[in-house]
Amino acid sequence: MLTADLHIHSEASYDCETTVEEILEAAVEAELDVIAVTDHDEIHASHEAIEAAPDYGLTAIPGVEVSTADGHLLALGVEEKPPAGEPVGRTVEKVRGQDGLAVIPHPFQRLRHGVGPVRDCDAVETYNSRLLTGFANWRALRFARANDMPQLGGSDAHIAQMVGQTYTEIDAEPDAESVLQAVREGRTEVHGKRTPLLHTAQQFAARVPGRLKHDLISLFS
Repeated sequence: MLTADLHIHSEASYDCETTVEEILEAAVEAELDVIAVTDHDEIHASHEAIEAAPDYGLTAIPGVEVSTADGHLLALGVEEKPPAGEPVGRTVEKVRGQDGLAVIPHPFQRLRHGVGPVRDCDAVETYNSRLLTGFANWRALRFARANDMPQLGGSDAHIAQMVGQTYTEIDAEPDAESVLQAVREGRTEVHGKRTPLLHTAQQFAARVPGRLKHDLISLFS
């Protein structure tokens, strides 16, 4: 069994300042086997992680968190980022067109751009570490079980200390293709812990300047 955190942000995201090196070091500290750097509408740091991961004894899977017209979508196993702003169903098609996995992250959390009950996807993030009440995670778990959908857990880390706070055990070999296939087949088990409130506040404070800049650029572009 491999331990994987497939939802991690780096400084390539507008709301994060963590370097790829810091992520890899934190993954080793957390005793992970597999990671995916999934930045907001950026994929170059994910490629950097793939190149560097073997030096840390890790497997890295390419990924990106796509801002669709309906909310966020994790695209795992893709070499190119799908365009932002398209309907989630069309984005899912484009992810699969690259033989990637379309995963719904933090569903039902509308304040964090979570989409609702999308059944035509490959997996559901049923535990996201960044929670307040846990109700959205409970809804995600109930939805995944009701529709017999593979489950993933992700730290959604925006600071290095939170890498691996939530992880998924995956019955696979330590290579990207095997990991992706195991997720498709539902050979996963989620283990989650909430992000401590102090770290939640740190992550929020770190993302405010980038978020404002991002929104201003979007407004006037």
